[in-house]
Amino acid sequence: MKTDAVDAKTLAHLLRADLLPEAYVAPRELRDLREWLRHRIALTAMRSALKNRVHAILAKHGITRQHSDLFGRGGRQFLAELQLREAPRRRLDSLMSLICDFDREITQTTKEIEQRAKADDRVDVLTQIRGVGRYTAMLIIAEVGEIERFPDARHLCAWAGLTPTVRSSDGKARLGRISRQGSPALRCALVEAAQKCTTGGGPLRDQFERITKRRGRKVAKVAVARQILTLSYYGLRDGEIRCLARRSRACAKEKLAVAA
Repeated sequence: MKTDAVDAKTLAHLLRADLLPEAYVAPRELRDLREWLRHRIALTAMRSALKNRVHAILAKHGITRQHSDLFGRGGRQFLAELQLREAPRRRLDSLMSLICDFDREITQTTKEIEQRAKADDRVDVLTQIRGVGRYTAMLIIAEVGEIERFPDARHLCAWAGLTPTVRSSDGKARLGRISRQGSPALRCALVEAAQKCTTGGGPLRDQFERITKRRGRKVAKVAVARQILTLSYYGLRDGEIRCLARRSRACAKEKLAVAA
C-alpha cells in the first residue's frame, strides 16, 4: 500500500513515454482453433499412455508381439485372441475399449481440422516445406497468430523458444540451451516435422546431416525445427516459400557442379 503512489507515477511515466509493451490477444475464432488443435494433442497423448499400459501387460507376462503395428488390424486381432488369466484379460479388454474410444474422438477431431485446413490458403503454402503436413500447418497458423507482429523471423523463433539462451560474465557471452519459452505444442510439432526431414533429400536434410556430424542428432533436430519455423515466417508473410526454392536450386547446382 505504501508504494501504490510510486507505482502509479512510474506506470504513468512509462505510458506517457510509450514504453509499456502491449500483450497480444488473439481473436476469438483463432483462440477456439488453437484450443481445438491442443485438444487433439491431449487426446493423442492420453491414447499413447493407454497403449504403453498394453505394452506393459505383454512385457509383464513375457509375451512377444508378432506384429510391427500392435494396434493395427492384425495386432488388435492378436490381442483379442491372446490367452491370459482372467484379471489381466479384463485389464487388457478395458484398455483396448478405451483406445477404441480415443481413436473415434481423434478421427472426428482430425476431420474437423482437415475441413478448416481446406479453406485456408496459408496451409497450402506451409505444406510446401518438407516435413510439414496439413495438421502441423494449422498448428503453426493458430499458435503464431498475426505474423505482422513479428518484425523478422528471428523474433518469431525467439518467441517460440527455439533460440539459445545467453549467459554473460566478465564481458564474455556464452550460448546455452534453447529458452523453451512460448508454446510447447508448437515446439513439439516443429521438432516432429524436423524428424520427418531426416528421410529423403532436400536442403533441410542436408542441414540436418551437416549439424549432426558436429553437434549430434538432438541439436540438429532443434536447428532444423528453427529453420522450418523461419521458412514458415516467410511463407505466412509473403504467401510463398521463395527462400526454400532458392536454396533448392542452389543445392541442385552444387550437386551438378560436383558431378561434372
